[in-house]
Amino acid sequence: MTLADVFLTALASMTSNVLRTLLTMLGIIIGIGAVITLTAASEGAQQGVGERIRGLGSNLMFIRPGAVEQGGIQLPGSGPGLFLEDARAIEAAQFPYIEGVASQATAGEPDPILLTQAIYLGQNTSTSLLGTEPSYQFVRDFYVESGRFISEDDITKKALVTVLGADVREELFGSDDPIGKNVRIVIGPANFNVGFNFTVIGVMETKGASAATNQDDVVIVPLPSFQARVPFIRDPRGRTNVNQINIKLTDRSKSEEAKDDISALLRQRHSVSENDFRIQTQTDLLDTATEVERSLQVLVVSIALISLIVGGIGIMNIMLVSVTERTREIGIRKAVGAKRIDILWQFLIESFMVTMLGGTLGVIAGIGATEIAQRFAIGGDTTYVVTPLWVLVGLVVAGITGIIAGVYPAWRASRLDPIEALRHE
Repeated sequence: MTLADVFLTALASMTSNVLRTLLTMLGIIIGIGAVITLTAASEGAQQGVGERIRGLGSNLMFIRPGAVEQGGIQLPGSGPGLFLEDARAIEAAQFPYIEGVASQATAGEPDPILLTQAIYLGQNTSTSLLGTEPSYQFVRDFYVESGRFISEDDITKKALVTVLGADVREELFGSDDPIGKNVRIVIGPANFNVGFNFTVIGVMETKGASAATNQDDVVIVPLPSFQARVPFIRDPRGRTNVNQINIKLTDRSKSEEAKDDISALLRQRHSVSENDFRIQTQTDLLDTATEVERSLQVLVVSIALISLIVGGIGIMNIMLVSVTERTREIGIRKAVGAKRIDILWQFLIESFMVTMLGGTLGVIAGIGATEIAQRFAIGGDTTYVVTPLWVLVGLVVAGITGIIAGVYPAWRASRLDPIEALRHE
């Protein structure tokens, strides 16, 4: 009995009862489809996070306030803080691997206290207020599309000027030119807020979301203007608190050296032996996000594999039923010269073909599900990325499942006594 005969026999058996074959494959189809869909969502999310982190700029390092421990719990941002004077000290040190330094202080979403609204002629939108310096453009690789950015003169005069993010401009002005118009920026909770009129001097280019924030949903003002009107960003000694110091490095390979040198400088300035601040690079953020996404990927794939196991058990059950139904057929085959290995191959290949066909249909179903989810924005802004690796993994797992599920039924069929099989009714 040739291999081609075995395949034809298996195919004839499958087509003789199409409904049962389809029901047998259902578990495999669902399992593989789930693997493809869930991993596509996970891969898309991972790539999206990577793009957002890279969208922050290039070769960046972020310094943020540290944490103090209370009752054994680390409270992020509860340390003594970071100050504009720290940024000035880093600049003054003239480290050769630093291209630029830009401090920033923020208020607004998701801050529950410093809520920020931008208002123009009855139109208003909740946004984030960012106080920063002229170097912010270069350091963060985030430039104005029209008008101009904050200048050193604005910093010196504590000017009431603002640069709008693309989303804020769209919400307040639509397609109108906002340059030269006054926008009222209100800061604080509804029952206790302060508002000031700022003149729009520019509109930022469209940047999109990055990390946990949307860079287009922001109003940017000179840091001293922010400080003068939001007094609680100053500490009792008159220093200016900042939420973050952005540092642009000449080379990403200098990250560790920069961390060590800047940490030593800030510890000396803060008179502490342990860091009371946090330093992260884009690589650190990307590694953390990747680790989280991979953990989620393992979880979703594990859940999907349960469907494959259930499908494999279903295939084994149907194959055992098939052996019982075809006992007399097996006896006839053995009587005319079929060997045990021929019977074994017949049932193994039949099981393999069922699972591979089911796996192929599962891949098609999974790709179709991702296309539907992408087109109808199921899952919000999630991007679905089907990768050849997971398609191959799905098909290989389907094939292995078919072989494992078919081993025992095939072995049982090959061990049947031909005389007893012929007597079977």
